[in-house]
Amino acid sequence: MSVLSLIIKREYKARVRNKSFLIMTFLSPLILVGMVFLIGYLTQLNSDTKRVIAFVDESGLFETTFTTTDQTTYINLSSQGLETAKEVAEGEEYFGLIYIPENTENLASGVKFYGEETPPLGLVESIERKIENKLTNQILASKGVDPQMIENVKNDVSLGIENYSGEKSSKLSNWVKAGFGGAAGYLLMMFIIIYGNMVMRSVIEEKTNRIIEVIISSVKPFQLMLGKILGTTMAGITQFSIWVLLGGILLIVLQLVLGIDPNVTENMTNAEVQEILKDQNLVIQILEEAKRLPLVQLVFGFLVYFIGGYFLYSSIYAAIGAAVDNETDTQQFMLPIIMPLMLAIYVGFFAVIDNPHGTVATIFSIIPLTSPIVMLMRIPFGVPGWQIALSVTLLIASFVFTVWFGSKIYRVGILMYGKKPTYKELFKWLKY
Repeated sequence: MSVLSLIIKREYKARVRNKSFLIMTFLSPLILVGMVFLIGYLTQLNSDTKRVIAFVDESGLFETTFTTTDQTTYINLSSQGLETAKEVAEGEEYFGLIYIPENTENLASGVKFYGEETPPLGLVESIERKIENKLTNQILASKGVDPQMIENVKNDVSLGIENYSGEKSSKLSNWVKAGFGGAAGYLLMMFIIIYGNMVMRSVIEEKTNRIIEVIISSVKPFQLMLGKILGTTMAGITQFSIWVLLGGILLIVLQLVLGIDPNVTENMTNAEVQEILKDQNLVIQILEEAKRLPLVQLVFGFLVYFIGGYFLYSSIYAAIGAAVDNETDTQQFMLPIIMPLMLAIYVGFFAVIDNPHGTVATIFSIIPLTSPIVMLMRIPFGVPGWQIALSVTLLIASFVFTVWFGSKIYRVGILMYGKKPTYKELFKWLKY
């Protein structure tokens, strides 16, 4: 068996037999599911918050506008005047007090909200919308225009989208593509950070324990670095595969445990039933759009950029681990790794989603340090073959160069102790 395969096997076994690795492999899916339920519970708890809001309407136009809902109770204190209403609202600990002046001509700047806390944005917009609609209807009525007539003649237009060859799409398509691309890009970033750090810690651990001095007498530094990267990659893929399997099992169990009773709609109102049907239609549309995605290109692109991007950054992590004696000293070298990853995520979520074929998105999907994430986000929108070929070529070339570059630092750094290296010294090591 070759030396490289022995290193890969040793590194793989060392990772998968580690207690923390085993615990997190089987515990992480449960933690993730628990976090999802916790977020859902907290969101529901936050939406169920009940508020009492008083209002003083000096104009007399909005007394029937503020109607009590399940979450908000409105109390009319118009007869008591503004100052008295303030005292009542503060004394009764109401959430707030809305004041509408008598002169509706200055209503745009005269409406005020008094309260101990700054009201949520959604509540502010809801109050503004109620007043705007009522005032608009009042102005229309004063000019002899029936507001209900305007509402009756309004029409919803759904823009049909298809390419010149007749392939149909919809406005929901962009969100589905953005979701798939964003999930793939974010997953790759997290994989690089988690398992790249694992490579770095492995190098530091062996260097600190002086095991590296024995190992390096039998193998070349390049073989040792590449073996660590490949071994850790295989361990990461193993862990990721187990997560996917356990996640699928958990989803099936949750569907069985929390299954929806087919007769659950019997006691619902017509409006509630229509809302459920609307949600079901949305899910069907999302699934239809998902079927139209270039799945073969997505899978191929994910594998190529996932492996290429991880190898590229892992070689940098390994070089950093060889250059320092402990994890504290790695902080000064982490910026060149984190910055391109964060830049790629921001470009992906802002530039790609807004204009996937724009100049910014195209350039960053070709630059090797950002292409693994940005190109994964672009692929669902359709990317010309020459751009993918150029991007992959540059990524492979950059990986080869980075491995060579990292191995030069690795060769010197693994035997250096007791000194915190600088960037200047790292460049000197390249000449040895």
